[in-house]
Amino acid sequence: MFDTILAPLDGSQLADCVLPHVIAIAHSFDSEVTLLRMLEKTQAGTSAQLFDLVNWQINKTRATLYLEKIKARFQREKTRAQTAVIEGLVADGITEYAHSHGIKLIVLSSHGRNGLTRWGISSITQKIIMSAQTSLLIVRAHQDGIHSDELSERLLYKRILVPLDGSQRAENVLPIVTQLAQFHRAQIHLVQIIQTPEMARQMPPTREDIDLSNRIVSRNQEEAGRYLEQLKSRSFLEGLSIQIHLITSDNTAVALHQFVDQENIDMVALSAHGYSGIHQWPYGSMANNFVQYGKVPLLIVQDLPAKPDLASSDTQSGNRAER
Repeated sequence: MFDTILAPLDGSQLADCVLPHVIAIAHSFDSEVTLLRMLEKTQAGTSAQLFDLVNWQINKTRATLYLEKIKARFQREKTRAQTAVIEGLVADGITEYAHSHGIKLIVLSSHGRNGLTRWGISSITQKIIMSAQTSLLIVRAHQDGIHSDELSERLLYKRILVPLDGSQRAENVLPIVTQLAQFHRAQIHLVQIIQTPEMARQMPPTREDIDLSNRIVSRNQEEAGRYLEQLKSRSFLEGLSIQIHLITSDNTAVALHQFVDQENIDMVALSAHGYSGIHQWPYGSMANNFVQYGKVPLLIVQDLPAKPDLASSDTQSGNRAER
């Protein structure tokens, strides 16, 4: 599963908020962690090359010491870790490294050294999310109560929300969540939203329209209820604390966000695509919504195979040097 984890860091406290989560996930899957520091490549003129070389060595030394300090803390927590310092464009370098090294999970902070913004994620994080072809854990940099100096003592995922829609693609996340829940003794909340039919009308709906809508909702509730009960009884979920929830709403995303708040959910875990997902886009609408508006750690399990066309770009940029 997640036998290799990549944690890109930029030296800021906001980015370091991922560290307790990296430890928690690594312990759950016995993973090896790579702590990566990207040093952004500058476009210096010929006259500045000597200064640029000296500056590079200074920055590389600082970055190496920073990562080695974190690595030592990881080792005290019995977590296997290695470090890498690379020069290049930040988002491109991270995704290329993940692809070329067969990384199974990238753990990202929503914001980094440029500070918090009114947007749900920073532009760098957004670029990585949209270009990475692997599973992701997005940690909210503003999340209260979690500090990078408290690695594994208190961080446990007690309540994990798994949104489902009846499709096998949405169920792709369940083996991962099962292992997480076993390790953290978590309660899994399987939730399916029954959306009320949208009726495009200039006039108020007639009694016939309302009856038709009610029949459709009732039928979908019956089917979803059967599905969730059957899912709960599957052998790989035996022994786990499972709660199933069937919610009717005219807005699936709003209902799920409200559920997160009401149930004090610690993590949302979902597949990159569900029933209506389209292969040409890396994420479905629900995954995209939680990327932008979620408030708790978000685990996205990618269900699409990696595209081979990244290999050529890796070859071209591979000489952007691991120094």
